[in-house]
Amino acid sequence: MEVTNDNGCSWVNDLIPRTNIKSLQSNEDCEWLIIGAGYTGLSAARKLGQLYPNQKIILVDAQLAGEGASSRNSGYLVDTTLNDGFTSNKELNNYKKKADIYELGIKFVKNFINEYQVDCDWNECGKYFASSKKSDQTILTNFSDTLSKLGFEHNILSSNDLSKRLGTSFYNIALHTKGGILLHPGKLVRAMIDVLPNNIFLYENSCLLDWSKVKDKISCNFKNAKINTNKIIFATNGFLKSLGIKSNYNFPITLTASMTRSLTDEEFKSIGEPKEWGVLPVRPMGATIRMTKDRRILIRNTAEVHDPAKMSKKDLDTRSINQKIGIKKRFPQLPDNIIQSSWSGIVSRTRNSSQIFEKIDKNIFAAGCYNGSGIGVGTLFGEQIAIKASNENTKEIETIEARNKPTWLPPQPFLNLGIKTRLIYERLRARSEI
Repeated sequence: MEVTNDNGCSWVNDLIPRTNIKSLQSNEDCEWLIIGAGYTGLSAARKLGQLYPNQKIILVDAQLAGEGASSRNSGYLVDTTLNDGFTSNKELNNYKKKADIYELGIKFVKNFINEYQVDCDWNECGKYFASSKKSDQTILTNFSDTLSKLGFEHNILSSNDLSKRLGTSFYNIALHTKGGILLHPGKLVRAMIDVLPNNIFLYENSCLLDWSKVKDKISCNFKNAKINTNKIIFATNGFLKSLGIKSNYNFPITLTASMTRSLTDEEFKSIGEPKEWGVLPVRPMGATIRMTKDRRILIRNTAEVHDPAKMSKKDLDTRSINQKIGIKKRFPQLPDNIIQSSWSGIVSRTRNSSQIFEKIDKNIFAAGCYNGSGIGVGTLFGEQIAIKASNENTKEIETIEARNKPTWLPPQPFLNLGIKTRLIYERLRARSEI
């Protein structure tokens, strides 16, 4: 599938454009092939390069490395998620399994930035689950009980505290968790590209058209060439389904976001000069909002079934109107024309919010489908799928494989109909939070 991203992502545009870009132009043979150069693919490549310094390892992406979902998210490295539906003691145990994976994800990203001295605007400020509806206190109280049972440090805040911390009186209730981290996703993934070992051959703007296995060899056809490999790792996350990988277990959702220019001193003063913060919605289709380190406001308040390959400027402009409304609801004193850029991105989901981490065949492996938690979990899964593909085991792999496995999805057109119906329902429930 040819993938064409818009060029409006602020996280990407913050970076100096890369010049060392190569696309696949001739046939290749290699020991290892990794499809997808986001957090997962880059982490897998880095690990394989360390394990096999004398073997040829090829990493291929359909677009520019790191400029897909890895750079186009909201920059939350999460320790907890709210909308998992865990209530009973049995489900609490499943939530803990997920939380253990999130904890490992944070650890692995932190180890990476410490080892390579990465500046990615790392901020251990936690995150808020917030709502304008006082009635959502019940949801947050139940969530607080879950977090208390699992030992997560957190506290519930009312409107006065929130107004001082966030610079907006829009929210009436919130739960703050201490363990969440905010960062610049573009800077982080760019650092992963920059430190790839010398035996990693990176080819970009090279779309995989189809692949097949003949005996013990895997043959992959691209637009201009073919790659034959002994082992392959699929790390395409939202595009796993389009490559025939676990296609009845995952599906892509298209998100759109906007970011403002930096606030002026006067504008920043008008909202109380808050420190950097991040808000996630209590209701699934509510808005994700961030105040960044450099005084920009990010908002993501759309999720839909849309062609994952591209979104036109006209489509983006239509969706950015919702984001303009969302910012105005929260910060009515700010100018109307404050949005600087808008962009789209893909998140991969499963029916039960679990992840894919599997040996598909003896030399075919796949990792992905992070349900919105791809920074930490994607980094973790990339390293560990490389180890698993090397026929080794770790405590981290044991933790990953203790999770609930993704559940089966119905076929098309019933799948898309069900997803669209659920999104409409959740959008109506969260309409005041958009």
